[in-house]
Amino acid sequence: MEQKTKLLAEGGKQEILITRSFDLSVNLLFKAYTEPELVEQWMGNKVMKMENQAHGSYQFETTDGHGNVLFRANGTIHKVIENENITRTFEMENTGFPVQLEFIDFEPITSDTSKLTMKIIFKSVADRDNMLKLPFAQGINMAHNKLEKVISKLYKQL
Repeated sequence: MEQKTKLLAEGGKQEILITRSFDLSVNLLFKAYTEPELVEQWMGNKVMKMENQAHGSYQFETTDGHGNVLFRANGTIHKVIENENITRTFEMENTGFPVQLEFIDFEPITSDTSKLTMKIIFKSVADRDNMLKLPFAQGINMAHNKLEKVISKLYKQL
């Protein structure tokens, strides 16, 4: 089955371009990325901190049933323009991956559909290539599928 979330990783470049169209308004898609309660539902991580403003920061973590931290990520938010874009860093703690820079753009297609474009820039081509060796494409596609399902269900109930 074809994945709805598309990745473009050109050889010799330090970046990944991710695109996805959603059956959600741009406002709902933006909320899915900025409201902690919604982020937790589709990402499956606990949001420890989320300051959606210039010079803000965020931190996510996942724990096992015994409270042991399995995954932690954090970053600095550089710019947020509602329903348009977020510029932030992203770092997976306790891994060999350095901090990456993310440009996340939200674009309305119609009143009920929108497009997400993420440009992720890595420190080196090797770091980008190492990320692509992981099940990164499948993971982000699964997360985006869950995002669309959770947000659609939640806002259709209102």
